[in-house]
Amino acid sequence: MRIGNDRRSDDFEINVVSLIDVLLTLLMFFVLTTTFVQHSRLKVNLPQASAEDRDMQPPAITVMVDREGHFYVGSDEVVGGSVDALKQAIAHVAGDDRNQTVTIRADAMTAHQNVVTAMDALGQLGFTHLSIATTPTQSETGK
Repeated sequence: MRIGNDRRSDDFEINVVSLIDVLLTLLMFFVLTTTFVQHSRLKVNLPQASAEDRDMQPPAITVMVDREGHFYVGSDEVVGGSVDALKQAIAHVAGDDRNQTVTIRADAMTAHQNVVTAMDALGQLGFTHLSIATTPTQSETGK
């Protein structure tokens, strides 16, 4: 017979089911409330203009022109700098709807000819609702 220390060593368990539920709930909250930045891989310095109240609708199509004159439709680069290649890329994204608003996001230091080329390609395809993206001037951001 054993007299003395007759303790049984109990195994302690930590119940993590409720912790997992809380973590999954937080994960779903952050995934659903995250805003996704459009065109985050391409840096373009936009020219400045006045920031009056305008009827701002989200653009259906975005044509970007970087400093070197490379064209992007949406987030896809247009291979070749010709008007025909740009027209094909825009037509592929736009489909048959020519009443969509198109926003041209051109770098402030790009050649003016590159912006005119983008506008020419859009005009040849039949787009009439064009806008050029700008940033507010320094005096208006301090208001």
